[in-house]
Amino acid sequence: MFEKVKEKYKDSEYKILIAKFIDKYNFCKLKNKITYTDFLNISEISILKKVLEEENIKNYVFYGGKEDADRNILIFYPEKFSKEIVEKNYEKILEIIRIELPNNIKYEHREFLSGIMKLGIKREKFGDIVVTTSGADIIVLSEISKVLLEDLKTLTRFRKSEINILNINELANVTPEFDNINIIVSSIRLDNFVSELARTSRLGAQELIKQGKVFINSINEFKDSKKININDTITIRGKGKFIFDSIEKETKSGKLLLNLRKYK
Repeated sequence: MFEKVKEKYKDSEYKILIAKFIDKYNFCKLKNKITYTDFLNISEISILKKVLEEENIKNYVFYGGKEDADRNILIFYPEKFSKEIVEKNYEKILEIIRIELPNNIKYEHREFLSGIMKLGIKREKFGDIVVTTSGADIIVLSEISKVLLEDLKTLTRFRKSEINILNINELANVTPEFDNINIIVSSIRLDNFVSELARTSRLGAQELIKQGKVFINSINEFKDSKKININDTITIRGKGKFIFDSIEKETKSGKLLLNLRKYK
């Protein structure tokens, strides 16, 4: 098992990712225990979804603490377990570090992220940062929560903040915010969307797709002529995440005016 996968990725940037993936899967099978990876980004998730499908692996779940999480861990579980049993183990695997700022201070996502990175915490050890009106909830692996809690207290920017570890089920329920945008395209091909959304030429868009920087519904898409459907989510690394809402109208020149929402 996995011989074709190891051969396929032996010279790629995902070689270490694949090796860790195989180790976690084998440990689950050997010990008959739940195992899980570190947090994965959208590129890594896309690669592993393809591997899981190719290897016909069924006993797994991606989880990031919330339904629309950008970063997820991959959990393997024994065949004797149901997904319901796995869900009951979520709170043992992930926790929240809640930062409540003083009333006169407001921080954006980047300020929470840069603070954590300043501490030397590897990005794969924590997931999404949910910014709230009073601070932020940081989704973390339970194994580092206590260490990160104490380290965060040493940062000047959080010196007067209330910082606590909470159960993953207590994650703040924050409705995503969007900017509504319109683009005009000649057709609903992927490269047309990318060209407009990334503000680049058609050739520039095709290069971004070729480089693996474009995702449809969290899956890497390399076909520039791919048709985009209403409600599809398009992610362009470094440019943003967008939902295709509707075709507003056809212009006099035969082009299409589209409405999308961009995640803030």
